[in-house]
Formats: sequence, C-alpha cells, structure tokens
Amino acid sequence: MPCLDEAAALPWVLDRVPPGWRAIVVDNGSTDGSARIAAEHGAYVVHAPVRGFGAACHAGLLAATADVVCFCDCDGSLDPALLPTVAGPVLDGAADLVLGRRRPTTFRAWPPHARLANLQLARLLRRRTGLRLHDLGPMRAARREDLLALALTDRRSGYPLQMVVRAADADWRIRETPVPYAPRTGRSKVTGTWRGTWHAVRDMTAVLNERAGDLGAAGGEMAGDGRAATEQAGNATAGSESAGHATAGTDSTVTAGAR
Repeated sequence: MPCLDEAAALPWVLDRVPPGWRAIVVDNGSTDGSARIAAEHGAYVVHAPVRGFGAACHAGLLAATADVVCFCDCDGSLDPALLPTVAGPVLDGAADLVLGRRRPTTFRAWPPHARLANLQLARLLRRRTGLRLHDLGPMRAARREDLLALALTDRRSGYPLQMVVRAADADWRIRETPVPYAPRTGRSKVTGTWRGTWHAVRDMTAVLNERAGDLGAAGGEMAGDGRAATEQAGNATAGSESAGHATAGTDSTVTAGAR
C-alpha cells in the first residue's frame, strides 16, 4: 500500500485487512504521521524516499515475502476485506493476474475526467495487447516471483499499466472481478486534478509504446532496484518491525496499490 499523507484513511483501511494477512505500507514521504499510524495499526512500514507511485509499489513488492501478493489502495476507496476474492483465482491456479474492476458506489467516487482517461487507456491497451479489459484496477493480485520476472521499470504512474502490458506479452492468464469503489478520503495525488490525470496518461502512453522485446533489456536495472529496495525495507521503523514479526508466515501479503 503506497502511502503519501493518508493518516485519515489508514485506521479504517488497516482494520479491514483480512485476519492472517500481512499489510505492508510503503511511506512515500508523508508529513502527517502516516508511517507512525500504520505501524500502530499492525502494518509493516517500508520507507521509499524517492517520490513516485511506481517507486512505492515496487518497494512494497520487494519487501514482501509471501508467494501471492496483493496491491491495494490505502485511501479508503477500496475495501481490503475483499482481497481474498481477488486473490482467490491466483491461489487456486486459475489465473496469473487478477484485477479488481471498479464499480463506483456513488457518482463522486470516480471523477468524470479520470473515468474517461481509464476508458481511453483500456481501448489503447486492447489495441496493444488484445486484452478486453474494462478497468486498470488498482486492487490486484499475482504471484510475487512472477511479478519480479516481469522486470518492471516504470517508477511513476505507468507502473500498474506496465504490469498488465508485460504480463500480456508473457501470455499470462489475466481476468477481472468486480469490486465496489467508494469516494476516497482526501484528495487524490493522481486523479484529483486534470493536471495529475494528464501526467498519468502521459506516463501510461509511454508504457503502451514499449516493444514486446523491451522486457529482457530491463533485467539488469531490475537487479539494481532489488538491492536498493531491500535496503529500504531494512530501514523500517522499530514499531513496524514488531508488527511485521507478529504476522510473519502468512500465505498472502497486501503489498501495494494505487493512489
């Protein structure tokens, strides 16, 4: 769960994490005490000082230890209690990547400009990969080692899309499952403004322009990122370390999500 000033939403979100699941909150430079609140509510906290949605997501992925990992928003728009439903097909071996297709509970849950941008990206994704997806949902599940093998390199808003594109290029079995989408707590750093949405679309357009063969060329950079993120994981606060020990050994991990 990448986190940038989500103190108001964190208590509810972390209380909704299924029993026995390990929550990893990746603090991306919060100034509102989010890291402390996350640790107090049982999360393992990783610090990712380099700003960027993809940077935070990837730090969480590298800090995880479970076989199957889930990505989930920590702003209150998505209910972590639904993660077993999303992860189920991966755990059962029926799918390689499951995306939660957002179903808005109210009109204001999904701003019109963000919804239009998502529809356009879905059309471009279909043209690029042949996948007939309706949403690039931030709640998703896959096997950790398989995700690492994709050698994801985007460290900004294109990270979730690059995951889907490279998974499609690798012939993964990708499916959607509906999840309720509620108004988030606070203002989104990405879709809360037209400017933020435009930057996200720009990053994702660059991902769509990747060639299928770019996957192999990214391997060396991926190895370097792994060493850096491991160091970040070791820098977690003492309070988060104790929370992590309390939930060690679980089968699934909530690692990251979209803002």
